[in-house]
Amino acid sequence: MKRSGAFPWVMMVLGLLFLYAPIISMMVFSLNNSRLVTVWDAAHSPTLKWYGELLQNDEILDAAWLSIRIAIIASTGAVILGTLTGVALARFGPFRGRTLMVGMTTAPLVMPEVITGLALLLLFITLQQAIGWPHGAGFITITLAHITFCTTYVAVVVQSRLAGFDESLEEAAMDLGARPPTVFLRVTLPLVVPALVSGWLLSFTLSWDDLVITQFVAGPGSSTLPMVIFSKVRLGVSPDVNALATLMVLLVATGIVVSAIWMNWQNRRRERDAQLAAAANL
Repeated sequence: MKRSGAFPWVMMVLGLLFLYAPIISMMVFSLNNSRLVTVWDAAHSPTLKWYGELLQNDEILDAAWLSIRIAIIASTGAVILGTLTGVALARFGPFRGRTLMVGMTTAPLVMPEVITGLALLLLFITLQQAIGWPHGAGFITITLAHITFCTTYVAVVVQSRLAGFDESLEEAAMDLGARPPTVFLRVTLPLVVPALVSGWLLSFTLSWDDLVITQFVAGPGSSTLPMVIFSKVRLGVSPDVNALATLMVLLVATGIVVSAIWMNWQNRRRERDAQLAAAANL
């Protein structure tokens, strides 16, 4: 077998440096003792004082709590709607309006966020004039907007998982007398849990990180964390912003690691159960 040489490894290292070097430098400068973000204070040792100031900043803490609440609700709502959409597209076969449904489901993936935000803003204004709800822009409008674009990503993930799903398991359950709702809850849903977890985490990240659409549908007193960070950056980056970004990176990385460990444990458990079942049938 002919060796490919060191070129692939060099390209991989350069790619990783290109992606993660700015993040690592930001995390290092969050420990800088100087107020100058890009100048390291070599005269003093690294410090955690910016993290302390960050935890005393009521504006950032309120925005972070608002973003967390919106992300949790939006992710949960997107998982429910996206799962139903993914099941309909993967299981119901050809039906009237399927092409329209597929187009409307995938449109937010390629639609510019400016257009999506403007369309949602006009929708909320029209609803308020027609039925008096929602009462102004704020928490509700942001949450509904985030559910709208996060549902698309969950539907794609669930549909992809069901596309490689062994339908004989569902057929066997129905042959044994299980009704379709029972089959979905007892057979289909447990096997697509990894896709649901992945969709929830993806939706949480997208909702937590969204800025463009949120600016269209947010109102006074409902600034999310990305909006606060963006407003601070426009006036000049301060060290506490580096500390905040570092905490966000660590939070997301922790979620990814925990999710990967959990899904790996689930896969090993399913493989063990399948081996025990196969051994019992011998």
